[in-house]
Amino acid sequence: MKYRALAAGAALAVTAPTLSAPAQASAGTAASAANPAAASAPATVRGVYFDYKDGDVRVTTGPGGRQVTIPSDKGSFVGQFSASPDGGRVAWIDDKGRLHVRSAAGDKVVAVGAAYGGPCVTPAWSADGRRIAFPRRGDSEAATVAAVGASGGRVTVLGRTPGPCHLAWSADGRTLAGYAGDTDGVHLLDTRTHRSRKAPGIGLANHVGSVSPDGRRVVVQTISASAPGGDGSWPAWYNPSVYDTMTGKKIALPVKGRALSAHYLRDGRLAVRVKGASANTLVVLDRSGKEVRRVTEPASARRLGLLGVTG
Repeated sequence: MKYRALAAGAALAVTAPTLSAPAQASAGTAASAANPAAASAPATVRGVYFDYKDGDVRVTTGPGGRQVTIPSDKGSFVGQFSASPDGGRVAWIDDKGRLHVRSAAGDKVVAVGAAYGGPCVTPAWSADGRRIAFPRRGDSEAATVAAVGASGGRVTVLGRTPGPCHLAWSADGRTLAGYAGDTDGVHLLDTRTHRSRKAPGIGLANHVGSVSPDGRRVVVQTISASAPGGDGSWPAWYNPSVYDTMTGKKIALPVKGRALSAHYLRDGRLAVRVKGASANTLVVLDRSGKEVRRVTEPASARRLGLLGVTG
């Protein structure tokens, strides 16, 4: 496969967050008062954050401060991980190709034979948190992607794709979107037909952040031909672009300010992370692109990476 491993030095070094539920609640109340439409939207939108500390990976769901830590083994870099939709569990791949699920209850190996060595070759959770998709070990141009229950059990093959990097699984369970390890666009694997196709309109990309529930739209970071490419670990922030995966049309994000990432929720809403001076904001858009809620993130999460958004 084409991906290349990055050194541990590429990791983001920040301090652990201290998340404040009262601060988050008051911010949400203020946002609702300022925007009547936001008051009718669900109030459970929360970020799932990550950072690195001395080689360890820390995943924190806020507010509340629930944290899952994956310790590094003898200084090795742990980069192949992803958080469950509720942020309470972390799937990760060790240097022996074993897929683990780690939570406050402990750590369990749920599958073996996973690809290891490229930080972007991360597992992906189903929207209900019951299954995990992961690229299998191999050396062909297209990677075999398999799935296993979050508690283990039978492993099933979902298909082969040239885009196994930073897989994102649609909420309807049918589409796995990922970018090619050489940055040559985004590929969509249909888990029913087991066939993969390249999304039109996306020439170069080095990150897939999210895919809509029906697989029709994908959030990516596109790059120019002269920009640094390669395969990387989760970016702490990036410039998100949304594309229609059938037509290749780029969809404008109707938010002001600098967007740092964007994540589809299970019901089709899109949460856009917008940079702030003291705290970032999650701007939630409905399916038509209308703003329905603003949630101010904890100030302590301002420099943390955002793995996903619950809600």
